Amino acid sequence: MVPVSYIVKSSQKISHFLHRHEPPVMAWEVSILQKEPDVLTVCKPPSVPVHPCGQYRKNTIVGILQAEYGLAPLFPVHRLDRLVSGLLILARNASKADLFRQQIEAGKVQKQYVAKVIGVFPEGEQVVDVNINYDARAGRSTAEVGDSCGDTPLKGKAACTKFTRISTNGTHSIVLCKPITGRTHQIRVHLQYTGHPIANDMLYLSEPVSDCATQGMSADRSAACSGHSLTSITHENFLDKDETSSEEFRIDPMCTNCPNLAPKGYDVHEEGLWLHCVRYSGPGWGYECPYPDWASNA
Repeated sequence: MVPVSYIVKSSQKISHFLHRHEPPVMAWEVSILQKEPDVLTVCKPPSVPVHPCGQYRKNTIVGILQAEYGLAPLFPVHRLDRLVSGLLILARNASKADLFRQQIEAGKVQKQYVAKVIGVFPEGEQVVDVNINYDARAGRSTAEVGDSCGDTPLKGKAACTKFTRISTNGTHSIVLCKPITGRTHQIRVHLQYTGHPIANDMLYLSEPVSDCATQGMSADRSAACSGHSLTSITHENFLDKDETSSEEFRIDPMCTNCPNLAPKGYDVHEEGLWLHCVRYSGPGWGYECPYPDWASNA
């Protein structure tokens, strides 16, 4: 139960409890990389959103850091998709966050990711300069190819990504990705455009996309299944004794999730994308994150 309060007048307040089921996230540690007076960097695990959004409130990077380390307030400098892992920079005060924002908007920040893609990625630097159009209803982006000066103007936003192959085993390749712009799913869409999509990105691996779309699943919810353990603010965590007789949890007859408890539209098992943020750098500063295990398997 989550308390919600409304202040009617200076001397009056109305409160009620909101019944909420929070989606599960992988039970992986949020490891702190660097802790400075104004900046905190962590290695974000996949499946955990950066900040409260949608049905997520406590199972977020900001929420976990506050609950487990007492770190607050925190201001995320950049975003990572929920299923993406790697370096996350958080400012520890508003003025530092604003400084980062100004540098990002001025194009002074360089970003590097690694991805594991299908096939043998070409040698040498590959530059993809193709517009990206994000469809919020479908929860996915598409690359737009065409002439912006033609009869039908392009709807998407300009986007550019540079790719360099690090290694390959003939089946998969590890690719260094340097996004110049920051569009939704930019790296994922541009890799798909090259013909080498991320190897476990079910949203951009052609046929499974239509199935996910018809089920009303968002981009992050369409990841492939695996056996990783999940943790969530659900029935398993709420009840330690008799699951049917505990007085700490009561089934709400008005709740569409009770008595199933797990939020609808989310896979019970999922794995993170093979896309990992490894470095952010700007004028006079730079932060890095170790490579993931899967990056050494190709």
